Amino acid sequence: MNFNRKQLSDAELLNIYKRLLYPRIIEDKMLILLRQGRIGKWFSGIGQEGISVGATMALHSDEYILPLHRNLGVFTTRDIPFKKLFAQWQGKKSGFTKGRDRSFHFGTNEYHIVGMISHLGAMLGVANGISTAHLLNNAGKISLVFSGDGGTSEGDFHEALNVAAVWGLPVIFLIENNGYGLSTPSNEQFKCKQFIDKGIGYGMEAYQIDGNNILEVFHKVTELSESMRKAPRPVILECMTFRMRGHEEASGTKYVPQELFDEWGKKDPILNYENFLFAEGVLNDDLKQSIYDELKMGMDDDLAEVFAEAEVVADTQEELNDVYAPYTAEIISPASDKHSTKRLVDAISDGLKQSMEKHSNTILMGQDVAEYGGVFKISDNFYKLFGKGRVRNTPITESSILGAGYGLAIMGYKAIVEMQFGDFVTCGFNQIVNNLAKSHYRWAQAADVVVRMPTGAGVGAGPFHSQSTEAWFFHVPGLKIVYPSNAYDAKGLLCASINDPNPVMFFEHKALYRSIESEVPDDYYTLEIGKAKTVQSGEELSIITYGWGVQWAIDACKDLGIDAEILDLRTLMPWDKDAVKAAVEKTGKVLVLHEDTMVGGIGAEIAAWIGEHCFSSLDAPVKRVASLDTPVPLAKDLEDNFLAKKYLNPALIELQAY
Repeated sequence: MNFNRKQLSDAELLNIYKRLLYPRIIEDKMLILLRQGRIGKWFSGIGQEGISVGATMALHSDEYILPLHRNLGVFTTRDIPFKKLFAQWQGKKSGFTKGRDRSFHFGTNEYHIVGMISHLGAMLGVANGISTAHLLNNAGKISLVFSGDGGTSEGDFHEALNVAAVWGLPVIFLIENNGYGLSTPSNEQFKCKQFIDKGIGYGMEAYQIDGNNILEVFHKVTELSESMRKAPRPVILECMTFRMRGHEEASGTKYVPQELFDEWGKKDPILNYENFLFAEGVLNDDLKQSIYDELKMGMDDDLAEVFAEAEVVADTQEELNDVYAPYTAEIISPASDKHSTKRLVDAISDGLKQSMEKHSNTILMGQDVAEYGGVFKISDNFYKLFGKGRVRNTPITESSILGAGYGLAIMGYKAIVEMQFGDFVTCGFNQIVNNLAKSHYRWAQAADVVVRMPTGAGVGAGPFHSQSTEAWFFHVPGLKIVYPSNAYDAKGLLCASINDPNPVMFFEHKALYRSIESEVPDDYYTLEIGKAKTVQSGEELSIITYGWGVQWAIDACKDLGIDAEILDLRTLMPWDKDAVKAAVEKTGKVLVLHEDTMVGGIGAEIAAWIGEHCFSSLDAPVKRVASLDTPVPLAKDLEDNFLAKKYLNPALIELQAY
């Protein structure tokens, strides 16, 4: 192994040595504790320290790094106190996640690190969002995100690199090629000879270096980062290395041929660098021992303190409170009495535009949202008003763009991500339910992202452009779900959703876009999220519904002459239990209606809650009306037969007569 010190002084070489040695010392201690049964799990980076340490030292301390399991050197090189790290690994309250997550599954803005989630490729898109913020701010900064060779097989890898290349983002995509994805060797993971060959496909520079040579890593990342700060662009950096222990300690290494250990053992990054320092006259035995003692100093005391800390005691209220970022909404009334008759689509466009005017840190992203104005023309000409930095066309990469929204939120931006059709959110599901939804609960980082969801049937669009998907997210703690039924509510609730620092799924019914209209204030205003609205007062029975169901309920009651209380939920999470209870108590008969299919729909939860909490007020069993438990068909007669509207009148007559 050849080391080139270039212009590095003896003191700088020794500092690199200390940084390189420290994670190894910690790992050696962790492995002892693991054998003693004092810790439960460990992912070892032994043999790969040169990459983490060299790359981190080459970056500015305020440039974000997004590491993985085997990147302890990132955390130690950023000078996170060992005691704090160990508390995190032990699941103690004083760790970064209050005992809610493990190992390196945490982020810390103080040290400019965004930790991983178990779905490895998901963090690549987040790095794009961070670097998008750097471009918008003209910050002259980069971000660096790690991927293992196995993780490059995930779709998120392709999406993130493609977006970074198209947008010219200053991101180093560092691939640690250690030959294995858990137990599966490279020849069963991918067909390409080397990852730098992928660079040409993305129109990106790509470099391969010896990841075990810390000076080569340090010099290359220094060179790239200095260049990328001046000329922003993404780069692939493939670091060749080897994992000297199992994927995690319990998995062992029996699947790895011994000759590989023998070969790579000779390439140990610490031993080779030590030999170089000895040869240069920079290091001697006494100095080596003193450095070792210095790095170990206080470690046993820190361990003892953390072991002595009490185990986390669950506080149910604290657990519930931390699911969402704390936020007290200011309800803003219109500044004047000026109103206009607006369709739902116009009201949403109006609210979106005025919110972007109000919040200069708001970024709109989605397929065809700029010059084309979006497929429903909601953002028509927005790019002229706000520029293409803030109104960003995206490739067809739902996951990466949602991840970028999260990265923008980490950097203090408000991201609005338009799903061209709500059905396409399946391609970005992981980012929503595992990054956005869990962010504040895990590490107190607000995920200030609104996901706009054109939704619903009734437009003859078939199974892939007509689904009602709100129930998929209703089960996920940490998300808010808003679903207006009219133009007035749509504008006020969208403005409120953009103000809220928590992730909001905002559903917009396509069939209502241009079929309904109402008087809407011309000025900016907000409505309360989580507050239902009685749209019709009645005495015979109560209908609890949302979205298109509100229009169906109004029409059905008019046709049948039923004096019904109609409650529009407007917000599905959190939903207004007090309003539901009041509606039940008023009439004693309740029908829960939604366009979504019956089984597992939101109506089931509401009906169950009514049965549990309002049973004494009921004069009849709670009735549910929903669409057929089939995909949404294309042909009009089939779609009409599918929709809950067909089954509403008979159900109302039956409930009225009970």
